[in-house]
Amino acid sequence: MKRFSLRLIVCGTILILMSAACTSPSAESLPPATTLVPSAAAIDPEAIARVDAMLAQMAQDGTFTGSVLIAQAGDVLLSRGYGLADRVQGTPNTPQTRFRLASITKQFTATAILILQSQGKLSVQDPICVYIPGCYAAWEDITIHHLLAHTSGLSSRLWPALVRADRIAATSSRPVQTLALFEDLPLDSRPGEQFAYSNAGYVLLAYIIEQVSGQSYEAFLQQAIFTPLGMHNTGYEHRSSGLAVGYANAQATAPQLPFASMSISDGSGLLYSAVEDLFLWDQALYTERLLPRAELDRMFAPLIEETDVTGFAYGYGWYVGEEQGRAMVGHGGNIEGFAALIIRYPEDQISLIVLMNQADLNQLSVWAAISNEVFGEAHAGGGSSDQSRRLVGAAELRVGGDQ
Repeated sequence: MKRFSLRLIVCGTILILMSAACTSPSAESLPPATTLVPSAAAIDPEAIARVDAMLAQMAQDGTFTGSVLIAQAGDVLLSRGYGLADRVQGTPNTPQTRFRLASITKQFTATAILILQSQGKLSVQDPICVYIPGCYAAWEDITIHHLLAHTSGLSSRLWPALVRADRIAATSSRPVQTLALFEDLPLDSRPGEQFAYSNAGYVLLAYIIEQVSGQSYEAFLQQAIFTPLGMHNTGYEHRSSGLAVGYANAQATAPQLPFASMSISDGSGLLYSAVEDLFLWDQALYTERLLPRAELDRMFAPLIEETDVTGFAYGYGWYVGEEQGRAMVGHGGNIEGFAALIIRYPEDQISLIVLMNQADLNQLSVWAAISNEVFGEAHAGGGSSDQSRRLVGAAELRVGGDQ
């Protein structure tokens, strides 16, 4: 697999990367962890201080708003909010502020599927029609694995059709009727033949989770992941979820897009979280708290080498590759008014988590400035803006269009 620059995965997906330590999860709140011994030198505290000062200035200038957490070997180095979560009320962003995760939702959906597999309740090699009543003939060769890896061949028109159906006839009590609206959409390719990033596939995975567990998608994730890890600021988005307001630009005072629900559970992009909750999630993935080691290895394995992003393979809910010879996994997401990113260097035990609530920020220049301070100029200089834009397209979730 080709090497790629860290700048590539971050540039296109976020606007910024770090922040200064304000509050952090207590040791008691963290899941039991393996001994973390990074293979790289510790991040320079002076670099962290410089980044914090830079981001504080950017927040003052209106060129950044959000929350950031950086950790190494289980230690939180930065955990701080910048700018405002609600400009009308004057509410500041903090490490506990809730942001929409967009496509980072997919890694939680993938984990839920693997939890059910570890319990013997399904296999990723099962055809999806085992779990979908009235499944279409065209879907008979699609397996759960194909949905997880974005190789199902599902029509690229399925996601826009799902969104339209949400506004026309479907309700949360009619998932089968909702799916029935799409019987005439042929596959774009044979299952397993090629990678094609699909939000709709992860909507179907959420439906399978409900069928197998006997719980709603929301309830299963709460019971199996969020509650055990103490992720109290994470959940499935509702009108009353208490999220930061997502803005189009620095001048906006109204949300970029009103809340929009799905008629069936959306496993592709409707979770919310805070940076400190995502740190608990990150740390749990170094342990067997949620999944046996074999299932964790399966999730992070480069299962699909040829993806829509040059240099990236895909596992289950994660892009997988290496940078400067180091293993790296990550995923980003964009939805109107919000952007999110989580990057993990497993061998170095470095985690970068960024959640933002302004849509028009200059991602490339901000990342270049931060990486110059934290990782050195070699990291800031690689890659191309074209590749960065491709990563955004792969990880992005926009209501009304399949990315």
